[in-house]
Amino acid sequence: MLASIGAVVFVVLWSTGFVVARAIAPFADPNLYLLARFSGTALLFACAALVGRAAWPTGRALGKHLVAGALLQGVYLGAGYWAVAQGMSAGVMALLGALQPLLTAAVAAPLFGERLSSRGWAGMALGLAGVALVLEPKLAAASLPAAHGHAPAWLVITVAMVAVVSITAGTLFQKTSLASADLRSSSAVQNFGAALVAGLFALALGEHRWISSPTLWVALAWGVVMLSGVGVTLLVWLVRRGDASRATALLFLVPPLAALEGYFGFGETLLPIQMAGFVVALIGVLLARS
Repeated sequence: MLASIGAVVFVVLWSTGFVVARAIAPFADPNLYLLARFSGTALLFACAALVGRAAWPTGRALGKHLVAGALLQGVYLGAGYWAVAQGMSAGVMALLGALQPLLTAAVAAPLFGERLSSRGWAGMALGLAGVALVLEPKLAAASLPAAHGHAPAWLVITVAMVAVVSITAGTLFQKTSLASADLRSSSAVQNFGAALVAGLFALALGEHRWISSPTLWVALAWGVVMLSGVGVTLLVWLVRRGDASRATALLFLVPPLAALEGYFGFGETLLPIQMAGFVVALIGVLLARS
């Protein structure tokens, strides 16, 4: 029961990341925002760990947690944001991100002995099909990144795929010896690792725009507490206590929920094909997690 509630909360929170990215765009450069977000979450969990006198990772374990956090959030979001900024359609990026559960299932089998049944693979296929239906209007209008004024299209696509591989690796890392660490201290270290990556991205890209506004500060608070704080921690907890493939199958529901949030929050269109995609994705997730 607790896992089911956690799964629902995770999907809802994770889907709001698309709304946050859109909300902060007029006010802050993305990696500068991510640096503040990850740093705030790291501080939050560090305080919780100190108050609770949690054990801290040391030695090689410390390095592994830093790398896991860098992959799970820092490289994934930094590379994804960069690809979109270079002209990749947000719909294409979301569809590429939907490949992550399939990649996780494929890699988890040889690494951890996780085996999806034929029903589970059918659910994965339905989940991906549902995401494609939800994103179809955006995909139809999408084009490859323009060469003029942007990085080469092949580089943008490569970086986008690196983002997908990164979150997959960061997720699977949670199934290793890192799973025995206290969630409070490990989350502090992993968010610090993500902050290091965001800081490097911001420096490399020369990001400096930060226009103070209520929208930006609310988005930052939401990102610190709910997205990186509760959302990512729930993902790690779900992966630790069960199959990584079953946990990441929930990500198929993120684009449909984001489309609903865009409809209610920004007046975006919501077509019948997108509603059908939501239903297909939901059936797929239920099959994959059964």
